[in-house]
Amino acid sequence: MFYEPRHGHGLPHDPSKAIVAPRPIGWISTLSRDGVPNLAPYSFFNMVSGKPFSVMFSSDRPKDSARNAVETGEFVANLASRELARQMNASSVDAPSEVSEFDYAGLEMAPSVLVKPPRVAAAPAALECRVSMAFHPKDAAGNEMESFIVMGEVVGVHIDDSHIRDGRFDAALAGNLARLGYFDFLAVGELFEMRRPKWGGE
Repeated sequence: MFYEPRHGHGLPHDPSKAIVAPRPIGWISTLSRDGVPNLAPYSFFNMVSGKPFSVMFSSDRPKDSARNAVETGEFVANLASRELARQMNASSVDAPSEVSEFDYAGLEMAPSVLVKPPRVAAAPAALECRVSMAFHPKDAAGNEMESFIVMGEVVGVHIDDSHIRDGRFDAALAGNLARLGYFDFLAVGELFEMRRPKWGGE
């Protein structure tokens, strides 16, 4: 089949998120200006730079996480793992802004070192971030989209030492969660290594 997204796909469910998959999950914790902790998962999330280490998350409509990050200039990207999948899903609830999803999902908070938002204590890793950019992207016609992108420079990294093997963070051991399409998720379970080729075969 072929379809133009502007005209619809004609299927019972949108295939776009299943095609662009798996997508890492940014489990974003923030603090409101009033000091209320907020926690929500975002599957429009990724690393955008290694120097400086930077990540981004995108909200497809106005949400507490994006607003809090912009207003305070800080957020934490927690690693969602297979072991924490149930709590991660619970934190996606559309709770009122005065409700902490940490409490709703039964998650313990841990203090961050360089930013004020707390992190998920049980997460295998967490990235403390300071907001570097926040903006509405534009579509191909130059129109501002409703989606809102928040980029942050990672200023502090927490890693559970039990997930380090031979000097590497073991994503399979941590069970990194990824989002597929529809209601499907994937946990990293198998790793294989390939070296990038060099011109000339050296």
